[in-house]
Amino acid sequence: MSPENSAAPAPGEHDPLKLEGIDREIRINRLRNELKDLAGEKVSFSHDENCPPEVVEHFLETVLEIERAPSTTHLKLLSRQGIHLPPPDELPDPELRDKLWELIRGLEKQRTFVYHTNHLSDRQLYTHLWKHSLREWAIDLRNHSDGYCGLDILGASSDEDIDLDMKHYADEAERARWQKSFPDYQMPSHEDPPFDRDRLLPRRGWPWD
Repeated sequence: MSPENSAAPAPGEHDPLKLEGIDREIRINRLRNELKDLAGEKVSFSHDENCPPEVVEHFLETVLEIERAPSTTHLKLLSRQGIHLPPPDELPDPELRDKLWELIRGLEKQRTFVYHTNHLSDRQLYTHLWKHSLREWAIDLRNHSDGYCGLDILGASSDEDIDLDMKHYADEAERARWQKSFPDYQMPSHEDPPFDRDRLLPRRGWPWD
């Protein structure tokens, strides 16, 4: 009988005992346990019950591969690209702006994206990145199409960060939710941020993208 005339196997015909699904569930449980060993017992991994198990397995494999990658800093990863970042005080304004966008494009190549910058001038943003964010723990994500890192300038969630978020970035619905959750919070009046940079920044992987 030729392949053209043979009937396609019915679903599960070659796996009547559903051993493939059992094997995958075993692999998923093993991946979960390995991730807990790396990240700690308090870490939990949940997913939509309708999510296909092969997708869950692939996701956990990717997370485990990323967790096992050698750690470094964003600054060192940029240096591997040949990007040299002088101290802010050594750069006049025109050169600093060019250097800021060079590092932003370099971060994009490393699958790292910057958020919430419109309240800062170019010099303030470069200084913040150079002194703080770029020296944080990082891993090389260039070969991980499913991985990304977000550098949220307001990510520390300090009182100042919350005030800036509510003042410049939060919409009215978010401001109302925050006020309801924290009725004693002194909500600042909304003001448009003084700069317009965020819409030009590379964006990927953020929940609201």
